Amino acid sequence: MTKRLLHKWHGAGNDFLVDVTTNEGADFWSPALAAAVCHRTLGVGADGLLVAALDAERVTMTLYNADGSIAEMSGNGARCLAAAVARHWGEQITNVLVDTLAGERLVHIELRGDEGYGFLEMGQVTFADTIEGALGVAGVGNPHVVLMDDASWQRSDREALAQRLSDAVGGANVEFVTVLDPSHVSLSVYERGVGWTMACGTGSVASTAVLRRAGLVGDQVRVSNPGGDLVVELRGDQATLAGPVRFVADITWSVA
Repeated sequence: MTKRLLHKWHGAGNDFLVDVTTNEGADFWSPALAAAVCHRTLGVGADGLLVAALDAERVTMTLYNADGSIAEMSGNGARCLAAAVARHWGEQITNVLVDTLAGERLVHIELRGDEGYGFLEMGQVTFADTIEGALGVAGVGNPHVVLMDDASWQRSDREALAQRLSDAVGGANVEFVTVLDPSHVSLSVYERGVGWTMACGTGSVASTAVLRRAGLVGDQVRVSNPGGDLVVELRGDQATLAGPVRFVADITWSVA
């Protein structure tokens, strides 16, 4: 029987299990084990598993989606991972340089007990050719399809549309957005490898960039996700993301 100490955090409701370990310890995980621990009823339950491999003051992040597939980047996940690492280091305020599949990301994290706030450099936002039915297609280290929401749609309508649009670009997160004013939008996200999530950091950035390109919002936007608000700031093609983190529990997971 192998036991693994995990730390559960969430960023605006987007929840993750974090394993703060070494490069050797990171080799323990496989897609099957990640899917098992993230299962909502048969496992601990989470939108994803974050493996934080520590090496001096650098951290390598591996992100498994709930279905065991690997994602390139997560804005909420990077903040949760940095918060778990900061607590591991015994730091309340610190900068964590995180290596992701989308490149290096610097996270500034400030903790106050079990709650905190993080600021994350998201890097360049890129655009691909727009597809039918979408407002735009953007990359924030991972792919996104952004479209305007319609209040008349049922949940099943959105899910079918999300699957079709995701398939059209070879797999992507799909954001349904509503512009409330030029500095405030709301969105819901059907995430690749997960399904509906309470929040999506990269989706918030992608949606803001697509909306700004369409002339519908400005450079700084509050993005209301179902689980809470995130703040996106765009400077040219570069983006930053800010939002909350909260510690939920330490968990010992046993693997036969």
